[in-house]
Amino acid sequence: MQRVLVAVVPACTLAVLVAAGAATAAQPDRARARDTTSVTIVEHAANDTTTDTGVPGDSAGDLLTFANDVYDASDTRKVGTDQGYCIRIVPATSYECTWTTFLAGGQLVVAGPFFDTRDSTLAITGGTGRYRGARGTMGLHALENGTKFRFAFKIAR
Repeated sequence: MQRVLVAVVPACTLAVLVAAGAATAAQPDRARARDTTSVTIVEHAANDTTTDTGVPGDSAGDLLTFANDVYDASDTRKVGTDQGYCIRIVPATSYECTWTTFLAGGQLVVAGPFFDTRDSTLAITGGTGRYRGARGTMGLHALENGTKFRFAFKIAR
């Protein structure tokens, strides 16, 4: 026969324990907020290919694939490459994308929306090497009529 012990905890003691647990759980978030790294690069969108699927023209389900060079923030020195894909969700408005940016020392993976006519914010979903365990956001801003894009990574660990 198995015995189950049940502890009776007064409500005020339980409230103190819950509050202490919440404060402890919030602590790592504050520490992570202080441990943020910014990386800004410029992608040259030279190798983008759209595959028209289904209805001819810009339509939901179309596929955009790419593999491009990326440059430092001043857009003068090549620092890596990227590759990925986007699926058209709303014609003339947005795609949903996933891609990997390859930099010295590791890779950063992002996922999220790409808007046709405004800036986008994507989630950093992970990384390798020096970016292992990365989380955070990547701001995406079109430059030179969409022939280049600024990626502003805000990496939290």
